[in-house]
Amino acid sequence: MSKLLHIWNCLLDKTIIRLRDESITLQGVRKIVSNDESFLLGLACAEMSENLRLLVKSISRISRRCNDPNLQCFDRWFNEFDNSGNDSHGWVFSSKDMEAKMKKMDKYVTITVTFYKEMDKLSTIENGLRKSFQCKDQNIFWQRQEVKYLKETSLWNKSFDTVVSMLVRSIFTLLGKMKLVFGFGSLPSFPRSLSASATVHPLMSCSNQEEKKDKAVKLFKSNTNLLKPPASTLGAAALQLHYANLIIIMEKMIKSPQSVGVDARDDLYSMLPSSLRSSLRGRLKGVEFSASDPVLAGEWRTALRSILSWLSPLAHNMIKWQNERSFEHKNLLSKTNVLLLQTLFFANKEKTEAAITELLMGLNYIWRFEREMTAKVLFECSNFN
Repeated sequence: MSKLLHIWNCLLDKTIIRLRDESITLQGVRKIVSNDESFLLGLACAEMSENLRLLVKSISRISRRCNDPNLQCFDRWFNEFDNSGNDSHGWVFSSKDMEAKMKKMDKYVTITVTFYKEMDKLSTIENGLRKSFQCKDQNIFWQRQEVKYLKETSLWNKSFDTVVSMLVRSIFTLLGKMKLVFGFGSLPSFPRSLSASATVHPLMSCSNQEEKKDKAVKLFKSNTNLLKPPASTLGAAALQLHYANLIIIMEKMIKSPQSVGVDARDDLYSMLPSSLRSSLRGRLKGVEFSASDPVLAGEWRTALRSILSWLSPLAHNMIKWQNERSFEHKNLLSKTNVLLLQTLFFANKEKTEAAITELLMGLNYIWRFEREMTAKVLFECSNFN
């Protein structure tokens, strides 16, 4: 339910408008991912449809335990709806009903999470009572009453048919809205009132009506290969997380170069892959050892701030995206709407490494500049004494 709520929130008009007007126009995205708006929106659609596909698999597993034969055959009816737009059982919610169901699910999620927390709390109190009689019976009585109430109002006592029916109807509605939002056409049984915003990704630009009809279906098949990173990207090289951490470390160092010791600098350089080391060595050839020019140091600081202003958000987004999909958090409701296109996953490797090399060059200069200025001050102080 929490994952379904997250996908629904991603498809809300305000979120889609923000995606179209802000997310895909991020300077970092345009510099090292792509400046092709259609491609970026296609990535967003592909990621959302992949999340939907995984959710469908989860619902399919529990639907087999239902008594209703139609719910047991959820896979079959969902594929029919995806392929033809035919909603045989009228499972698609109206706009008003969908909003009501989302609020109800949100309440179920909150109550059920609270229920399990209170159960743990009750267990702790009861175990404590067995060890010590200092705990008042009254505390246990009220805790048991709280647990009983939450149990009755949570998903605990709901049948598979009740819960799965809500999930199935919601997932049908989500698929329909996703197709509408991303321009896969208007499904015959889908109420357009569910999306007030204009289509953000006009995939159906062909003039032939039969071609339009064909493109209006099979959302999952249309996005199968889009999420596979091209060979030129960090994702293909499996460097996206490593470079994200590297950029964040450099960001901290650049903000406070005077606090960076020799060991920390050596640790940073030890993190560099061979391609970055080679690039850095090439740039450092012929560079003067002295770093005593305050004007040049100021120019480097300005240049580094400029690079970090567009590169750093993608690095931080990469960490957020990964953390929310870690084993510890995979069953929790996502707290952000970060998409892969806003991270380093699809970033061009060559362009990213060029930017990182520039950061390393600038950090190298201002780090040496700070050390030389400190040494100069100490030398003057010692002479004065």
